[in-house]
Amino acid sequence: MTITIESREDVTLDTYERVAWRDAAVSFSAGAVNRMTEARAAFLNLIDQDPDVVIYGVTSGYGQRANLRFTPEERRAHAARPPRAAASPFGAPLPNRVVRGIVLARLTNFVEGHSAISPGLARAVAAMLAAPDMPEVSSEGHGGAGEILALSQLFLPVAEASDLREKDALCLINGSPCAAAVLADAALSSRRRLRLATEIFALAAEAFLAPADHYDVALQNLWGDPEEAAVLEDLRGLLAGGADQRRPYQAPVSFRIVPRLLGRLSRAVLAAEDMATRSLRSITDNPVFLMPDQDHPLGRALSTGGYHNAGAAPALDELAAGYADLALLAERQTSKILEGRVSGLPDQLATGPDDARYFGTVPMVAVGYGEAARHAAQRTFLPGPESGGYAQNDVASNAIPAWNKHEAAGSAFDACLAILGAIASQALFATDRDAPPALRGLLTEIREALPPIEEVQPMGPRLAKLRDVLGAKLVPKESHIQRGG
Repeated sequence: MTITIESREDVTLDTYERVAWRDAAVSFSAGAVNRMTEARAAFLNLIDQDPDVVIYGVTSGYGQRANLRFTPEERRAHAARPPRAAASPFGAPLPNRVVRGIVLARLTNFVEGHSAISPGLARAVAAMLAAPDMPEVSSEGHGGAGEILALSQLFLPVAEASDLREKDALCLINGSPCAAAVLADAALSSRRRLRLATEIFALAAEAFLAPADHYDVALQNLWGDPEEAAVLEDLRGLLAGGADQRRPYQAPVSFRIVPRLLGRLSRAVLAAEDMATRSLRSITDNPVFLMPDQDHPLGRALSTGGYHNAGAAPALDELAAGYADLALLAERQTSKILEGRVSGLPDQLATGPDDARYFGTVPMVAVGYGEAARHAAQRTFLPGPESGGYAQNDVASNAIPAWNKHEAAGSAFDACLAILGAIASQALFATDRDAPPALRGLLTEIREALPPIEEVQPMGPRLAKLRDVLGAKLVPKESHIQRGG
């Protein structure tokens, strides 16, 4: 499957999923190639016709050498050097799917001519997506003002294989395609995680026989929040056809506030999707080229801060915070289902003749994962780079660090959901009940990975298998997150 891009409006969240997650290739339309060709010619005319023009990294040096001015010969020699020096990060690599997403997001700057890249180099970058594996890009060590550390690692091979001319190297390594890609990746996985969480919390509510009042349609108008209303409606649909005789008095807080916390996560997912869509389409090159017009007959090259994506980290932080709070609810519900005097179910869900307490230590594991989620979900502030700043680079980008924290919080939340799902399954087994019709598929998946327990056995390997089965619903299998268990 090959996707043809005509303009930056074609780079959508759906396009991202098809390219990054489903391995679609990308090509430029004839119109896009013509625009890039015209922009490249106009840019070269600008630097040839205006001997006094100052364009960062083209007629001047980089970083601490930005005050230097090049002769035409120095300019061409400077342009021919691939970005080797900045390819310095090391550590755990980003998943291949995310690296593919960065390549796609990079094309936004090219397709309408704003980067003034050589069209042949632009096509070489797009052609990277025809390969199954991308160059390795570290997920760690990103303390630069922009994204040149990651982008140099990613695009150095194609730069080494190309005849680089003025501004070509900058077209590869300046801008914020990494921020757009990691946010788009999180938006896609968080939408799926929200769905999984809603289903597992509904299964737990059924196992606990939580009163239907907690999810009544009247609450939608009383609360006045569209996302919470949608969650309430979803929960009612998932619980339809469940047990008629339910708990005669209110369930613990963790069951009653689930709709509000899921609604909060739903708002965060919508915000991430919106910011990801805008980020994927945003022109973030520095310097950015504008075609000639009546007031600027040679065109312009502007140095800007457009390469800093100020919305990515806050959106990722809010997703991670939503996971952390819901992980706490999952841990508390796990404990309450197992506590017979609260749930009214067999204490510790013992089913054997010796009344063995098979699940008593499982909530302790959930506490550990919940704490891990909360630790990861701390706010990502703007970092200042090394010792006060390197030359002009006195504030670092924070998108990739925020994504790492989002991934860690999400992984810990997945573990809490797996534990809650296992306990809910066992509760239904111990009381000889089925799940409501809409949840029977989920219950089957849970029991295929972790069958009902009838005798004492180590739970860790079984819970790990269940977590991985549920996690496969969220992202493609390959991931750099190293999970224990």
